[in-house]
Amino acid sequence: MQVDIEFRDLEEAAEKIWDIALKVGLDPYPTHFEIVPASIMYEFGAYGLPGRFAHWTHGKAYHRLRTMYDYGLSKIYELVINSNPCYAFLLEGNSPLQNKLVIAHVLAHCDFFKNNAYFAPTSRQMVETASNNADRIRRYEFLHGKLEVEEFLDAVLSIQEHVDPDVFIKRNKAEENKVRPERQTPYDDLFGLEKGLTEKPDNKQEKFPLSPEKDLLLFIAENAAHLQDWQRDIIYIVRNEMLYFVPQMQTKIMNEGWASFWHARILRELDLTEAEYVEFASLHSSVLSPSKTEVNPYYIGMKIFEDIEKRWNEPSDEERRAFGRKGGEGRQKILDVREVDNDVSFLRTYLTKHLVEDLDLYIYKLEGEEWKIVEKDWEKIRDMLVASMTNFGSPVIMVEDADWNRNRELYLKHSYEGMELDIEYAEKTLRYVHKLWGRAVHLETIVDSSNVVLTFDGEKNTIKRNS
Repeated sequence: MQVDIEFRDLEEAAEKIWDIALKVGLDPYPTHFEIVPASIMYEFGAYGLPGRFAHWTHGKAYHRLRTMYDYGLSKIYELVINSNPCYAFLLEGNSPLQNKLVIAHVLAHCDFFKNNAYFAPTSRQMVETASNNADRIRRYEFLHGKLEVEEFLDAVLSIQEHVDPDVFIKRNKAEENKVRPERQTPYDDLFGLEKGLTEKPDNKQEKFPLSPEKDLLLFIAENAAHLQDWQRDIIYIVRNEMLYFVPQMQTKIMNEGWASFWHARILRELDLTEAEYVEFASLHSSVLSPSKTEVNPYYIGMKIFEDIEKRWNEPSDEERRAFGRKGGEGRQKILDVREVDNDVSFLRTYLTKHLVEDLDLYIYKLEGEEWKIVEKDWEKIRDMLVASMTNFGSPVIMVEDADWNRNRELYLKHSYEGMELDIEYAEKTLRYVHKLWGRAVHLETIVDSSNVVLTFDGEKNTIKRNS
């Protein structure tokens, strides 16, 4: 009986929170909430999507998350799926106040999903798509053996971050400019046995690709000669699911900051008891707790949105003269920012000297038992944060030449911007790329200020310094 009463109260609270969200200017997708036990919550958290294909990396993530929960080291209060309608999961055992906060937080996420430009191209039916993808992979396991499919997935997942969300836009522009026809490659003749072609390759062909390409997964799926259809399909599956996650990786600070900004305002509109206000203050404070060792996206994002709203509501005389701000425009400004920016542009444009000082974003280093500031220049700090967000924190690897040494070897180049690769990790990854490409693979990068080329030829790794 008590459970039924609490559930009805939560339903009523959710309806009130929805009405408040609309009143303050949010525009979320319709959202379905479900209360689930910790085992389900952490399974969804590890897999990223309900019903996603099975792989040992997902199981490893699940056990890590669940162990931290069991030992009281961390807790996932909610999980929300970017779809239309949105699906959100509340953790069984949350207090009524925790669930109210989570519902407000989730509705702001759903507003962000619906209105931010970087989410516009993503599929809103990804839950169904992920389930269908899992069915296809299970069928491949039945046909080709579970071990063979898992080992191939190991290789694909090792480079899953190397996608380009804008690749098809770029190709359409290239087609308009007649750079090259879609799907035509210098390998069309080399694939003669598969395609029934007999003409010999032209040794004077231009380098392929004509310009470097960033989407390594797509390039391999389209151009690796030895892959079977089921293997190409798996690459496309992993790539399409990765493209679903990319906007979330591009907007982590904005998205969590936006949700934190609004859950605080929405809950203040509710008729909370004194005990609930105390619990809310404690929970809100813990979510926004700053750290000297890492960036808290909830805290940084919310503070930047608050600062934007304040500066556009109450501009200084200088801002009025320089930018024509009239005041009282703060609400519309933050709605505009959530629509057009990602973390890189958000930080570059709106992280000010005042905020760096106020949020204590100085760079610290642990010396002995004491944390000491090693960087106080606010512009350098801002630029370092921006650099860490570029390409959602992954190194940029470009396909330079897919017929290197005129032997269909793959030559990749790291776009070095001051951060060296982990060479041991890079060498292991090259072995996976070789499995996908089927020929020798080379990677040019910078090590100790010297230009080097890492190679895996199918038998051993080598490293060569360029003169």
